[in-house]
Amino acid sequence: MIPPKTEELIARYNLAPHPEGGWYREFHRSDVSVGILPGYAGERTALTAIYFLLAKGDFSAFHRVLGEEVWVHLAGDPLELVLLDKEPRSITLAPAGSGEPVAPVAIVPPNVLQAARTTGDYTLVTCLVAPGFDFADFSMPSREELLREYPGCGEVIKVFTRETSEGGLV
Repeated sequence: MIPPKTEELIARYNLAPHPEGGWYREFHRSDVSVGILPGYAGERTALTAIYFLLAKGDFSAFHRVLGEEVWVHLAGDPLELVLLDKEPRSITLAPAGSGEPVAPVAIVPPNVLQAARTTGDYTLVTCLVAPGFDFADFSMPSREELLREYPGCGEVIKVFTRETSEGGLV
């Protein structure tokens, strides 16, 4: 069952389920093209922006985005953002002025594994990607792939992945 506040936000922002978990809607795609960049499968726009909502009990599974991603806390409880490069690193995003000793913004470098979850009932963020997001630039390794690649990180990998078939999207 989806909590009432989450249902209200899904309706207000016209959000849809995201393949990594949570709910989203793209609300901006730049009209400016940056052309075809090295490593990209085609022309890309300069910037995209989405609303992204996570409710209690849900999470954004580990995934990679080819571009740089900026997470901005908009509403709700603090967000735990986990980056997995050589080892896991956790960043907490909270509203500006919340009194929490954290920032309302975090930057994820290109191609770094990232996952997230709310620390309370819900968290609403904006995610900006440059160059602009395209699902061709998105990958979500399976739990099995991540356990092979990061054998010492089993606990955090199990928390932020879903049991799926090898290499499949959830």
